[in-house]
Amino acid sequence: MLGDVLLIQETHKNAAADIKKIVMKDCASKTKGYKYIIAISGESGSGKSELSHSLAQLLKPEKIRVKIIHTDNYYKIPPLLRNEWRKTHGLGSIGIDEYDWSLIQQNIREFKEDREAMMPCIDIIPEQVDKLITDFKKVDMLVVDGLYAIKTDHVDLRVYIDLTYHETKMTQIIRGKEPMNEWRSKVLEREHINITSLKPLADLIVNKNYEVVPANGKFKAFFKKKIT
Repeated sequence: MLGDVLLIQETHKNAAADIKKIVMKDCASKTKGYKYIIAISGESGSGKSELSHSLAQLLKPEKIRVKIIHTDNYYKIPPLLRNEWRKTHGLGSIGIDEYDWSLIQQNIREFKEDREAMMPCIDIIPEQVDKLITDFKKVDMLVVDGLYAIKTDHVDLRVYIDLTYHETKMTQIIRGKEPMNEWRSKVLEREHINITSLKPLADLIVNKNYEVVPANGKFKAFFKKKIT
């Protein structure tokens, strides 16, 4: 998203460093040229974008070129119309189905196939949807970042940030993407219910202390002592 504010802290960098070690080990088991996909989910203000950016920066010295896809760019309803649409259709309309999953999956296929792709990109200042052209032939790894990102198909590593919107309220205020009012609180509560339902899909959890821990047996071997 153009114009987004990133509040990168040492906690984000430390968690990204742990995830990087897991990714590097997992990639080593894949065939040469394998197109690896990571998905990072969490509630508003939990640090999805900060973690994604930190991870991409840490992988750059390894000569791994990373592209980040923010799923908030894929809402079916444009930013200027979304609040009114939600109010008209009720809180039950808020959730996973608000996203254009067919376009997300199309862009992922284009990444896998080393093709050029046209992707939506929201400019936060005028609140309009622009179009971004990317040549995926030049991209080695994809990070899909967003509220419901770990629902995405064909993902190699799913990361869930376990912080609620109550715990990230100050971050939301500082970033100022949307006004904090009664309606926004209702939206956040609805998203909270939807996002926590996806937690069982995660391979890794970033807990409330921003420590990376295994969520299932898939990557447990990396945590027998400490990630090295």
